[in-house]
Amino acid sequence: MALSTTDIDAIVAGRHGDPFSVLGPHRVDGRWEVRAFLPGARSVAVISPEADRELGGLEQIHPDGLFVGTIPNREDQPRYRLKVNDGTISWKLFDPYAFPSVLGAWDDWFFGEGAHHRLYDRLGAHPMRHDGVRGTHFAVWAPNASRVSVVGDFNSWDGRRHPMRKRIDTGVWEIFLPGVGDGARYKYEILARDGRLLPLKADPVGFAAELRPATASKVARTDNFAWSDDAWMEARASADPRRTPMSIYEVHLGSWQRGPDNRYLSYDEIADALVPYVSELGFTHVELLPVTEHPLDASWGYQPIGLYAPTIRHGDPAGFARLVDRLHGAGIGVILDWVPAHFPADAHGLALFDGEPLYEDADPLRGRHPEWGTAIYDFGRREVINFLVGSALYWLDRFHIDGLRVDAVASMLYLDYARKQGEWRPNTHGGNENLEAIAFLKRLNEVVYATVPGAVMIAEESTAWPGVSHPTFAGGLGFGFKWNMGWMHDTLDYFSRDPSYRRFHHNEITFGLLYAFTENFVLPLSHDEVVHGKGTLYARMAGDDWQKRANLRALLAGQWGYPGKKLLFMGQEFAQIGEWNFEQGLDWHLLDTSGHDGIRRLVADMNRTYRDVAALHERDNEGEGFRWSIVDDADRSIFAWTRFGTQDASPVLVVCNLTPVPRTDVDVPVPRPGRWREVVNTDAEIYGGSGWGNMGGVEASEDGNGGATVRLTCPPLATLWLVWEDANES
Repeated sequence: MALSTTDIDAIVAGRHGDPFSVLGPHRVDGRWEVRAFLPGARSVAVISPEADRELGGLEQIHPDGLFVGTIPNREDQPRYRLKVNDGTISWKLFDPYAFPSVLGAWDDWFFGEGAHHRLYDRLGAHPMRHDGVRGTHFAVWAPNASRVSVVGDFNSWDGRRHPMRKRIDTGVWEIFLPGVGDGARYKYEILARDGRLLPLKADPVGFAAELRPATASKVARTDNFAWSDDAWMEARASADPRRTPMSIYEVHLGSWQRGPDNRYLSYDEIADALVPYVSELGFTHVELLPVTEHPLDASWGYQPIGLYAPTIRHGDPAGFARLVDRLHGAGIGVILDWVPAHFPADAHGLALFDGEPLYEDADPLRGRHPEWGTAIYDFGRREVINFLVGSALYWLDRFHIDGLRVDAVASMLYLDYARKQGEWRPNTHGGNENLEAIAFLKRLNEVVYATVPGAVMIAEESTAWPGVSHPTFAGGLGFGFKWNMGWMHDTLDYFSRDPSYRRFHHNEITFGLLYAFTENFVLPLSHDEVVHGKGTLYARMAGDDWQKRANLRALLAGQWGYPGKKLLFMGQEFAQIGEWNFEQGLDWHLLDTSGHDGIRRLVADMNRTYRDVAALHERDNEGEGFRWSIVDDADRSIFAWTRFGTQDASPVLVVCNLTPVPRTDVDVPVPRPGRWREVVNTDAEIYGGSGWGNMGGVEASEDGNGGATVRLTCPPLATLWLVWEDANES
């Protein structure tokens, strides 16, 4: 069929909704007609794909660069290249409109059902060989758009050059661009349903991006890393995270250390320093504040634009993969903070992506976060759920991440979160629960645990929502662990009090055991507790400088001896004095002083003991693993409890004296007579303490009631760990 004036005008104006129906090779009156739109070209010829043999010239039918011509008769669709001359130079290219679709019917079906778990294999920008030619396949979801084009350096950012093919059933647009490869910058130019030209959009499933303030996506392969962590991945798949050690070092990569002139370190430079440091300290995992691409440094990554892209601040995706691989090689797991609750409204991001609410909920009472000024995902839309679940699986699959800590879960669960009366609407049952978000979280956890052996899902959930870490078949949300925010608040409140008043607040330490086994808890002393005027953990401790350090040592040993997995934010392991500043590195010079280095040494010793002594980790989430020994000695602010492991594990006694008064002759009930060896004493001189202690251990005597008792010296503002030793062991 001859081109209509309407088609010609729409192609030239860049407003044709189906460019493949016009451009490329078409059968017309028994002949093959080739049509190409090449703004700036003076002449265009069709040549053979392998050589320069000319198959026919094209006639310019529009001054803006639309060319049409026929080539010799043949039955099958011809393979060809175009030879283009702009009056100055000539070049050869493959015609994007001569290539078949990369996506197929199965992609349409799975995406439409919200069940395309490997979404990242199909959407985004994928360098590949297609139909024998190297290039990049681009695909993006924009169902409300009237036209979508890929723009970049390769086409002078001209949206008329490469409009895409729309897959009607799904609203996904795609095109294969020959000759475009790794590192190419690109965005999507979108015309809304009503024809409005929208701000250029970064790729929602882009795998790399420019460094802010630039906002383009970059073509990058993330499926070809050379991993060396097979042994780690195999061991992870067979482990039970609830019964294995988990002490987590929480890190913000941009401010752990900085380079000369306060520059960001590369992923490789971070690995050079972080891996041996964490290994020496004995942490089992690092948890990284979000590395997903984000426009604002001050958000610390918690307002991400690119849920599929490691931030370019530290290098390319391969660099991030090397960091993970090196951590695994040192026996250290990697957990990522991941943010599916909301996203910023930056013009180049997801907001009103195709001119209408798409990723965000269209209901203003559900689609905007009044406190954070961000957009909230539409958790009732299958494609959005697919996008989010796909992001979670992407990090676990492509980057071998060991777990995700899901941020701001409470904001997702409640329709009235941070909203006043009249700013929210009840659900269909009249309640304040966000039923769609709940269904999303359950599906997310089910898919992750079903498809990624050994991965863990951790919820930052700050309310009393029941069953956060219970299986979905039992009515829970399906997470593996939940942050214990109640323990954190009560404990920090207690340690901030003058010791002389602590006896009136004894319950702040004991109350947590009433619910300690209702969830699989992680005990977090996180980044949120050392910013916004709160001061560091050191600064929040009561007393003078010596007492602050003593209190902090006692707190950390209490945390490590308490049931639940452990998390500590960077810098707190050596008592950082100044509040965390995301724009500079930690105050590493403090390690030159014995008081601060002593706390670091304590953390290292505790981690080693925690990993080696089964009773300190095997039953973190089971009530049978804990027993109070002293619970009501409020006048002396003494607490004591015993931890138990499985089978023949030696029990561990934890004793805290949280006043600055040394206590001698403290009788503590223990489950067994015999020798109890003192393995941790936070008042030891090597940690900066005063040196009170029990000479390495004590003997427990039977008490006549079937139990036993030890008599201890309890140092001031200190925590002790004592492990029972079997007299029959050599």
